[in-house]
Amino acid sequence: MAIPPFLAELRALVGTRPLWLPAAVAVVFDEQGRVLLGRRADTGRWALVGGIVDPGEQPADAAVRECLEETGVLAEPELLSSVTVSPLVTYPNGDQMRYLELAFRCRAVGGEARVNDEESLEVAWFEPDEVPELDDSNQQWLAAARSSQGRTSYEFSGLESVHNS
Repeated sequence: MAIPPFLAELRALVGTRPLWLPAAVAVVFDEQGRVLLGRRADTGRWALVGGIVDPGEQPADAAVRECLEETGVLAEPELLSSVTVSPLVTYPNGDQMRYLELAFRCRAVGGEARVNDEESLEVAWFEPDEVPELDDSNQQWLAAARSSQGRTSYEFSGLESVHNS
């Protein structure tokens, strides 16, 4: 997967040290209630669509852009369904990253699901009871998008934790 130019510039300055970046995830449903997934080229696993938010880009715009770039599906965000923080990720080249993950429940409004770039091996719609095995983060984003009643899912350590820090 190609590294965005702004991130390459940052890496030239900070090396492999941990970076904190926003990421947008599109949890896209069609009219039949199926969810859109892509099988990632880097891991071979099925996952929701998403990626890094570009500098100055609105996170919802990033979710829609990533969906269109990766799958050919035009999606419209309905709501911010979850806000999470990734564990520290170390890539094979040693780069370290932690992501602020903003997941949006979206509905498909156009396009046709297909492999649209080099990041995916396959792209497909899945019925709720036929979703392939997903990693923990993808499972959480999907569950939050499915169960959301107009409220964003997030974790909070509690007032005592914040007060004592």
